[in-house]
Amino acid sequence: MKRILFIIEMVFIIFGTGISFAQAGADNFYKSTSVNAEKVSFLNQYKMKVAGNLFLPAGMRAEKKYPAIIVGHPMGAVKEQSANLYATKMAERGFVTLSIDLPYWGESEGEPRNAVSPEMYAEAFSAAADFLGTRLFTDRNAIGAIGICGSGSFAISAAKIDPRLKAVATVSMYDMGTASRSGLGSSLTLEQRKQIIAEAAEQRYVEFLGGETRYTGGTVHELTAASGPVEREFYEFYRTPRGEFTPEGESPERTTHPTLSSNVKFMNFYPFASIETISPRPLLFITGENAHSREFSEDAYRLAAEPKELYIVPGAGHVDLYDRVELIPFDKLDTFFKTYLK
Repeated sequence: MKRILFIIEMVFIIFGTGISFAQAGADNFYKSTSVNAEKVSFLNQYKMKVAGNLFLPAGMRAEKKYPAIIVGHPMGAVKEQSANLYATKMAERGFVTLSIDLPYWGESEGEPRNAVSPEMYAEAFSAAADFLGTRLFTDRNAIGAIGICGSGSFAISAAKIDPRLKAVATVSMYDMGTASRSGLGSSLTLEQRKQIIAEAAEQRYVEFLGGETRYTGGTVHELTAASGPVEREFYEFYRTPRGEFTPEGESPERTTHPTLSSNVKFMNFYPFASIETISPRPLLFITGENAHSREFSEDAYRLAAEPKELYIVPGAGHVDLYDRVELIPFDKLDTFFKTYLK
């Protein structure tokens, strides 16, 4: 039966029908009976509300202070997509964890919705450290961060100027600056980049005069025979029950799509500049062997100072590490944070 389903899935992928099956081991909406979860919110330095889910290991002792981990979601996603899973799994291992919605996304404040602001995204990690470092049950000298996809680059950006982040791990990291300026594998030409910038600038006039907001990028809403492997990979997560989630009050048509006029802000974003200054705080870069984003983790590892580690998950692609629990190296993350969050 499994072989028949596999063959059917391959046929659908090849012919681009848009019908998909959940990937083996995918468990994005995992819940744990050994973890207590609650919704929280707090203000960032600019008095904007940041929304989060706080996960506490069951049986916490009142006299003990626990190490804590902030978890950031993929770019264009919300905390319910991948970040909650990581936060829950790490809370099962004894950490206090906090998954957050980046500003302008999910339940966090910020207008217009889906705006791109790399500085504010990085600030969200520092605001989360403010929150965790003032909880009675948290050891404020043992706060770390996990950044998934785009949040990997935001966590690094935050750590460069916030020494309270004692250890940072990235998973399937996207350098959102390089990806916007140059595309995957440097596929975007300078002329194409200039055209994108010009289009965004013209759109600012439209929105300034009260015109309709336009959105760009993100995940397609249907597949065609021309859909490439990266497009299909994201579709499989964001547009199927495997990972699809639309926050209350938001439109599913806008899910994952940043605003056109703000997306060019990423072209001025250089998260790996001065990455060596994070040392001696440790960095762990986790990427899949077959991930289309692997180049970004390798670049960051090359530029970072010790202690650092590049951990490649055999057989894994980019989105596999969002939610495929049999591939995500939770043991590696556990060892990393227990070693450095003392």
